[in-house]
Amino acid sequence: PGIVAADGTLDRAAVAARVFGDPDELAALNAIVHPAVGAEMARRRAAWADTDAIVVLDIPLLVRSDDEPLRDEYRDLAGIVVVDVDPEIAVERLVRFRGFDPDGARARIARQASRAARLAVADFVIDNGGDLEQLEREVERCWAWMRRRRDELAAARDAPDTGEAAAGE
Repeated sequence: PGIVAADGTLDRAAVAARVFGDPDELAALNAIVHPAVGAEMARRRAAWADTDAIVVLDIPLLVRSDDEPLRDEYRDLAGIVVVDVDPEIAVERLVRFRGFDPDGARARIARQASRAARLAVADFVIDNGGDLEQLEREVERCWAWMRRRRDELAAARDAPDTGEAAAGE
């Protein structure tokens, strides 16, 4: 009750107010959402598994908490990109663009994994602390890295097996 807008869509602000203020509500929501999202992502990853396509998964909660650095279902990703921003810039943006009050924005950020925990799992970091032009340059750098990473993985996969690993065992 109270989370459906008049037009029948989900009132995201009402959901956020409800779950981010109550750990039990947040756990209940995560128990509903995460298995379904995980299953769909696994299905989509499987569909592209035997290709050289670059597949990007947008995973907001890749790192659940500082105590659980990387969720098990993501340990086999070919690379992890983390978009990083100073927490105070994140607060400012949540206030300006999403209508949060500053304390609510800080509370939401505080419930997430720390910046250090997110950066610890990153293979590549996009700095989102500047303006849009700077972000576009960062994304271009990331895309170049993704293409190099794909090519490295393809070369390793396609390399002839020399048997050296078996001989050394």
